[in-house]
Amino acid sequence: MTEIARSAEFENKVALVTGAGRGIGRAIAEAFAARGAIVAANDITPVNLDETLMRIRAQTGQVKDYIYDVAKKMPIQAMVNQVQEDWGRIDFLVNNAGVKPHASILDMDEWDWHRTVDVNLGGPFFTMQLVGRVMRGQGGGAIVNLASASGYMGEANNLAAFVASKTGLTGLTRQAAFELAPYHIRVNAVCPGWTGAVSPSRVAEVVLFLCSLAAASVTGQTIEVEDVQTLS
Repeated sequence: MTEIARSAEFENKVALVTGAGRGIGRAIAEAFAARGAIVAANDITPVNLDETLMRIRAQTGQVKDYIYDVAKKMPIQAMVNQVQEDWGRIDFLVNNAGVKPHASILDMDEWDWHRTVDVNLGGPFFTMQLVGRVMRGQGGGAIVNLASASGYMGEANNLAAFVASKTGLTGLTRQAAFELAPYHIRVNAVCPGWTGAVSPSRVAEVVLFLCSLAAASVTGQTIEVEDVQTLS
């Protein structure tokens, strides 16, 4: 687990992180816990979350698993209700869960298309809607969506559904920021670079910044995270 100093602004706040079982999602969950937040860690199967929970608890972090498929509204509602019942609030939401089928436009089947759009775009929409209502009642909160540079650059590797869903997510982020601003809810997106070059922990640092008081005036932004060495 990343060594990050505990912070009063995160201490005992509740962070819901979807897709927290591996990679970037795990790094984000660990970063929240290291700063003192209570982590509501979501993934589709308990197997994915076992190591995340073990790593956080080994560092005396507070975490609980929430096993729900975020592709549909009803499971998302059940998850949000359970987090509220367990912790009484939700201060931060990170929509990280995603799927990335490799199939060309000419070969992709209908199931892969719908599953990708449901998870990558529908999931964040319904999660922002339902958690947004909780945050509205609390007087505010911060939401970060994990998008992708592919959403505005495109890719050559048969990722039409993924690119379409992430393009939609960046637009949804801007609109959500506009609509939720009156309730003191900030909404931003982070676009990780190629994860072979950008470590998940670097992406987590940007996500935590966007949830912090230092970013209190930042909303509606899409921030690309790259390793500066790859740009030189």
